[in-house]
Order: sequence, then structure tokens, then C-alpha cells
Amino acid sequence: MGGKNVYILLTDTGTILNRLIKLYTRQPYNHASIGFDFNLTEVYSFGRKTANNPFMAGFAKEDVKERLFREADCVVYSMVVTEEQWMRMNRFIRDIEARKEEYRYNLFGLIGVMLRMPIKRRNAFFCSQFVAYVLKECDILQFDQPISLIAPNDFQEIPTLKLVYQGKLRNYLTMLMNERNVESVPFMSIEI
Repeated sequence: MGGKNVYILLTDTGTILNRLIKLYTRQPYNHASIGFDFNLTEVYSFGRKTANNPFMAGFAKEDVKERLFREADCVVYSMVVTEEQWMRMNRFIRDIEARKEEYRYNLFGLIGVMLRMPIKRRNAFFCSQFVAYVLKECDILQFDQPISLIAPNDFQEIPTLKLVYQGKLRNYLTMLMNERNVESVPFMSIEI
């Protein structure tokens, strides 16, 4: 049975909010995103809508080539899902994207995580809550705790996730670029 990969990207972007969360969690990564390709061109989360403005937050298609992410420490995991699950997740996220103005960032939910009290708000998510919501609603994973208490580091405990990369996100992107360049070099023969 063939399958497709889904990617979970955990990052430490070094933003003020990220540093504040890190003070509390003492975890290396405090932002979670979900993606549909190895190149991380299709990555989604709840966070900043634009790199420059932390107060404009909500559903975001993230650009890992932006400075905010490029300089981040990261870990990339993959998980094999069926073609049907992959399509379901893709449609699910596209539906949220089409109605993104109806969604908000769940800042109160972060406080709930710190207090270990689930705070669920309609159409409001923080990053790891969103990733867990997608995985749960699309019948990929079930969680032992409410998804409003899932933190980015909780994904590192999921046995079906396979570590793909750990280090600077810019180095991952460089590695991908180098692999593409090697593949695109035409075969050269030398006649003697």
C-alpha cells in the first residue's frame, strides 16, 4: 500500500513571544506547523500573518524562506498517511484557508496550557493546537489529552513520526537546493 508524507515542522524562531513561551516550557521548539511536501513550500499554522507584525495573528500559510524562519532552529518530522488521508487533510486546511478571516489566534489557550486547563474557543487556535486539530479531525492521530493542551514538544513523543532533519532551517533549505542542483546537472561524457 502506497502512502504520502505529511511533515511536522517545529521551530524556535527567537521572537519575543517564542522566548517568553520558552522561558516557561524550557523546550527547544515552541512553534509547530504542518506541511505537505519535503521542500516545505506548503506549510500551515496559526501564528503571525506577516513576519513584521506579531499582533496580526491567525491562520497563516508560512513561508519558511522568510528571515523569521530561515534563521530558526528546527526539527522536521515526517509521517506516512494514506492518499485518502492526505487528500482529506489538504481539503480540510484549504477550507480553513478559504475562511481564514473567521479564525483567530488563541492567546487565551496558551495561558490554559500553562495552567494545564483546556481553554477551547470557537475558531481560535494556537500553533500546536491547530496541528493536533488537523491530525485528529482527519483521523490521522488521536491524543490522550485535550488538543487545547498539546504543546509543540508533545509531537516529539509521537512514535509514528520519523525524524527527517534537525538544525538550522536555512541549512535544511540549502541542502534541498544543493540536491536540486545536483539532480539538474546534465550528464557529461568525456571522450578519450
